Amino acid sequence: MAGHSKFKNIMHRKGRADSVRSKLFSKLSREITVAAKAGLPDPAMNASLRLAVANAKAESMPKDNIDRAIKKASGADAESYENIRYEGFGPGGIGVIVEVLTDNRNRAAANVRSIFSKSGGNLGETGAVSFMFDHLGQITYPASVGSEDAIMEAAIEAGAEDVDSDEESHVIFTAYDSISEVSQALEAALGPAKSTHIVWRPKTLTPVEGEAVTTLMKLIDALEDDDDVQNVYGNYDISEADMETFAG
Repeated sequence: MAGHSKFKNIMHRKGRADSVRSKLFSKLSREITVAAKAGLPDPAMNASLRLAVANAKAESMPKDNIDRAIKKASGADAESYENIRYEGFGPGGIGVIVEVLTDNRNRAAANVRSIFSKSGGNLGETGAVSFMFDHLGQITYPASVGSEDAIMEAAIEAGAEDVDSDEESHVIFTAYDSISEVSQALEAALGPAKSTHIVWRPKTLTPVEGEAVTTLMKLIDALEDDDDVQNVYGNYDISEADMETFAG
């Protein structure tokens, strides 16, 4: 189970300023509402809702916000959201996957296409990029839960596929269709996870340097800022120095 220490560069996230946190809460609320509408409004009886609520709590989303998002699903005027995946290429041919949760397919498609075009990229057909990624479950624990060896042992026992540990966290990867069983086994051994997600993990990473970093990160940021976009993934590798230059 080889580690992938550079995975943090794959899913770039900006600082948690108030405006950014507000947008994050909106996206988490949407995930909760969709999960509650698709099944029972009780997290104990709805695995998808339980996962969405746990992830919202991990981001310190207030309980009132979570309760409102669940109740919204049972309202007569509750929106019908659609999950859509877009695939495209960023500067330098970097593969980018964009996951959207929207109540207006035409608006979402137009916005995503426009962002790619304005940021030096281009939107591709479905399947143009995803073959370069693995669709996996990702379960994250804080580093304080245990040593790298202890987490590796627990992950193997739980049936996970890979572990990436650093000074901040342990990121455990599992097969897409095994995330429920593996997360339950890990919770029994390590306690509740900080977060659990389905992600697109690149099979290989492409180095990005210099001015191309700024262009690529502007594309990623613009996509993440769109209200319909839930997640953005790319197969790029950026050095800490170049990332700090961009952030600064």
